[in-house]
Amino acid sequence: MDPSALSSPELQQFLSQEKERAMFNEVVAKLTSSCWDKCVTGTPGSKFSSSESNCLAHCAQRYMEMSAIIIKRFQSMQ
Repeated sequence: MDPSALSSPELQQFLSQEKERAMFNEVVAKLTSSCWDKCVTGTPGSKFSSSESNCLAHCAQRYMEMSAIIIKRFQSMQ
């Protein structure tokens, strides 16, 4: 492989996109795990109960809001 290909803008863009995709997948996995553990207390049936559904929605919203706050805080520190 040509060493100059490793620093090509296309490769750098691809790597950046893959890194973002991996980070997004990690956030979704953490959100799913923490909200599931908090909100689904029994064995789920074919549908979530209304309380489970509300809990999952609020948990996911809070998780995303806190993630945004943390990201902004780190960006302001740089």
